Amino acid sequence: MKDKLFNMLKTNIITIVGIIIGAVGGYFYWLKTGCSSGACPITSSPVMSTVWGGVMGGLILSLFKKNEINL
Repeated sequence: MKDKLFNMLKTNIITIVGIIIGAVGGYFYWLKTGCSSGACPITSSPVMSTVWGGVMGGLILSLFKKNEINL
């Protein structure tokens, strides 16, 4: 069980780092330029801004993940 978890973390480390960086960036974006009127669905809430940043960070950094080709 530990080996499977460690192996999964090891193979997806780039995506996990992207999620963390994106979430922190999304929170700071809300903190500095967030929408105070509530009209902006993403930047009006710190939770939505953090989640959106995490998703985008994970997606962008997962582009740099090496794929194994099994023939």
